[in-house]
Amino acid sequence: MHGQAVEPRVIAGRYALVAELGRGGMGIVWRAQDRHIGRFVAIKELHLPDGIAHEERRVLEERALREARTAGKLNDPAVVTVYDAINENGTTYIVMELVEAATLSTLIGAHGPMPPNQVVSIALQALSALETAHAAGIVHRDVKPGNLMVRPDGKVKLTDFGIAQAVDDPRLTTSGSLIGSPAYMSPERIHGHEAGPASDLWALGATLCYAVEGWSPFERSSTASTLHAIMSETPRLTRATGVLGAVITGLLIADPNARLSGPQARAMLSSIGNQPTPPTGIPPQATQQYQQPAADPAKKKRNRVLALVGAAVIAVAAFTGGIFTHRAFTAPGGTSGSQALTYGEGAEVPVFGLYENTCGLGDVAPTKLLNSDTREECDKPHDFEVFDVIDTLPLQSSLPDAAYPGVDALKSLGVARCEMTLNSEWIKDGSKLRLTTLIPGEKAWTKDKSGNADRKIWCVAGNKDGSKLDGSISTKKDS
Repeated sequence: MHGQAVEPRVIAGRYALVAELGRGGMGIVWRAQDRHIGRFVAIKELHLPDGIAHEERRVLEERALREARTAGKLNDPAVVTVYDAINENGTTYIVMELVEAATLSTLIGAHGPMPPNQVVSIALQALSALETAHAAGIVHRDVKPGNLMVRPDGKVKLTDFGIAQAVDDPRLTTSGSLIGSPAYMSPERIHGHEAGPASDLWALGATLCYAVEGWSPFERSSTASTLHAIMSETPRLTRATGVLGAVITGLLIADPNARLSGPQARAMLSSIGNQPTPPTGIPPQATQQYQQPAADPAKKKRNRVLALVGAAVIAVAAFTGGIFTHRAFTAPGGTSGSQALTYGEGAEVPVFGLYENTCGLGDVAPTKLLNSDTREECDKPHDFEVFDVIDTLPLQSSLPDAAYPGVDALKSLGVARCEMTLNSEWIKDGSKLRLTTLIPGEKAWTKDKSGNADRKIWCVAGNKDGSKLDGSISTKKDS
């Protein structure tokens, strides 16, 4: 009968489905009204792809309900709140906060890349959401531009917490295809390893690259070429410079053990807001919202130094324009046979007095003295070459009493950078070389009475098989 109103479908006797907001491979998202209290909500009606066995489907749906209920306990301004999880007539429904905002992918598609300072604000809010989830034992597994919603006031909401973990596991396949968003899958997930917090951070790095550069860094014309790009290419950053570029590069390190952690990335980005003249365009409330908790002065100084060390080491990679590849980080643990040693008084290598692009004789090993007596011309047979040097602090004079960041922090940052250079186009036959990363010991780091300190990290390499090198390993000398 014409003109007769159609009653909306009601879920659980409470939620009236008003309009479809969108749909994808995993289901339909509805705008709905909670008839008990009158508010509008978003409801995700879960539809798993065809081809999944009945028992596997049941397990996934149960896991989705369990994880959604867990996600409902998260308390962070950047997390979309989960209100309810329902299984009715064999279908799973997740009831969530309705966010009146466009996704990051929609905004970039319509308006192009965002200003870097706006991306910094988005990054800080997304990091806060991820840290809250990870602390609760929840891995998102589907961080991507389509799951980041940006309101007109600059506030960010990260959607699908707890839901993606249940339905977007790379180990679950249907007809040989990966379930999920391949362009934002970390290298370790493609290798079949279990996703963890580091996987979410890699996906966030790719998402931030998309936001500031205007293009998805690894998305290609086919799934196969996309996965190949993730495993073998590094994005060429043109708009993301400085700390933001360093953070994106650090989050996209392929080895999850060398990748920036959430607190490291947040500390680096927060340092921008601590400058005398903060960047424009970052909402004031967002800046206030992500201040570090109060801590004792010594700890705060140590954290600041660690953030600066991270920025200094990783920024170099950001500025090189994509010359590095991911080859060094395809397996946890770094380059086969590599080692990291401390140098300076009381350290593993008591004396180190060589410079970049110098060569030498003998072993680079504990108790060895590496100085002018061991030096050899690079065009003569030699055992090792110092092929790179890293300034850990950009302005050492501004931090005369900088606290020692610790051996683990310096090793992590130093090995990551040295391996990137070793496996880049700057080094000949890097796969045949054994890396030694030399980091300053605590006494070398600390300034003496004359104001001298050695805070550099040195990258040294020799042949893995122990044979002599018969020329420089650096292509920079040939250019």
